[in-house]
Parts: sequence; structure tokens; C-alpha cells
Amino acid sequence: MSTDVGTRRTHRLDSGSRKAASAGRRAGRGSLTHPARTGLLLVTPAVLFVGVFVLVPLAFAVVISLTNWPLIGTVKFSGLKNYTAIASDAAFAKSVLYTLLYTVIVTGPILVLGYALAVLVRRKRRGATLLRTVFFLPFVVGLSTLSFVTVLEAQPDSGAINIVLRKLGITDGTTAWLVDGPLATGLICVLVIWGVSGLTMMLLMAGMQAIPREFYESSELDGATWWQQEREITIPVLRRTIAMCVIISVVGSLLAFTQFYILTRGGPGTDTTTVVQYIYNRAFVQLQLGAATALSIVLVIVVGLVTAAQFWLLREKD
Repeated sequence: MSTDVGTRRTHRLDSGSRKAASAGRRAGRGSLTHPARTGLLLVTPAVLFVGVFVLVPLAFAVVISLTNWPLIGTVKFSGLKNYTAIASDAAFAKSVLYTLLYTVIVTGPILVLGYALAVLVRRKRRGATLLRTVFFLPFVVGLSTLSFVTVLEAQPDSGAINIVLRKLGITDGTTAWLVDGPLATGLICVLVIWGVSGLTMMLLMAGMQAIPREFYESSELDGATWWQQEREITIPVLRRTIAMCVIISVVGSLLAFTQFYILTRGGPGTDTTTVVQYIYNRAFVQLQLGAATALSIVLVIVVGLVTAAQFWLLREKD
């Protein structure tokens, strides 16, 4: 008899469980519509923003690139003429080569100097906060302000650069830095490395401070040197952060404009003309917006491909 009672209780429990599960499924099916609607409402502003300020201007740029579109005058459809003309544009090819050279020159030093500064200030010691502020300050000030200051300090006879070099006996103090292609390029590279390394320092320092101290303590017990700790612990753990720093540096160098426009305006001649400055000149000096827009679209595609290639080469390998 006790067996029959237990069986009836089991049937009642099973029946109650099935009813509860069925009610839960019905409630779940009914509640799925509301989160979906809420999600759509939440993402709608972002979708509208991207559509209005990214997709629509991009589509309009494609239309402009298929026309002659002078800044002043009649617009005429030219098809792919602006794109086919790029292959035979020697001035554009020269600006591309110069931009690539500039990118190669500054990318390595920015990463190395940023890493060295991060190692210097990553620990909590006296003066570390002050050093972080000093090293990061040039990036906060910005390349525009630094470039205007450099214009003044690079003047022959009166600039601080020539005065210091004359005191050190390196030059006679009359060097015209901004009217000589190689000298101007070297000066701009030094300016950019100094101004941008602070950002790399901050990114790498944040990654270094997130590494558990136990990793280093264990390696010290095994007799590892400082360099072995950096090579076997710090650098592998910071692989993604280092990749991000390299990508930021390369993309920023490929799109360089401000410092060159302020310091040299692409001169002397076209010796320091970057890709972006060449496009600017085509658009607002030569008033050829159609051709300049076609060059801009090609540049966007190339930068996207370069960034994708860097992501692939610097990806985490299992």
C-alpha cells in the first residue's frame, strides 16, 4: 500500500514538473519578443548615425569620384577615368613611396622607445607618476602645436635647435632645416617619434601592470635574468597590445598630414609630400575634387588591406 501511495506522489510530482516546464516554455516564448524589440530600439540610433555620417557620405564620395567635379564649374560624368589615371600619375606614385619610407622610419623607433619608457615607469616608485606625465604630455599637446613650435625653433640663426647644435659644436648654427628634403624629413621623424611614443608607453604600461607579479617571482626563483623575463613573459603576454600599437602607428603614418603641412607644405618642391597632402592639393589647390576623391577611395582601400594584413600577421597563434 505504501508503494501505491509513493507511486501516486511520483505521478503528481512528474505532472507538476511537466506543467511548470510547459508554462516556462510558454512564458519564454512570450518574453522573447520584448527583448528583441528593445534591442532594435537600442541599436537604431547607432545604425542611423553610421548610415547618415558614414554610409551616405561614402556613397556620395563614390559618385564624386566618377565625375570631374571641379570645385567651381560644371560637373560632368567621367566614369572610371579618374581611377585609370592613377596608374600613370607619377607625382602620386612619388608621394606613395615617400609615405612608405616615412612609415618605415618612424614605426620601429616609436615602438621601441614606447616600450622602453613603459618599462621605466611601470613600477610604483618615487617619481614614476611625474615621469609618466612628462612622457605622455607631448601626445596630449598634439602634433599641431608641436609642429608650430618646431617651425619657430628650426629657424636659421634664431631657432633653439641651431643654437644648441652650435653650442655642442655639431653645426655652425645656420642650418635651414625646413628647406632641405632629407633634413626636413629627419626633423619631422624625430618630432613624431617624440610626440607619439607617449601613447605607446601608456598602452604597453597598462598591459605590463596587468601581468601577475607571481610570474616574475617564479622566474626569479629559477634564476632568470631581467632580459629573459622580458623575452619569455612580458613580450609574449603583450603580443596583442604590441600588435595594436604597431597598427595604430602604421595607419597614422600612412595618413600623415598635419606635421608635413605645417612644417614644409610638402616642399621643397614635392620632396616631403605625403599621400594625404597630395590628395589635399589635388582637391583644394588644383580644384579637382573628382580625381582627389578617387585617390581618397583608393587610399581607404589600401589602408584597410594593410590593417587586415597586420591583424593576420600579428594574430595570436595557438
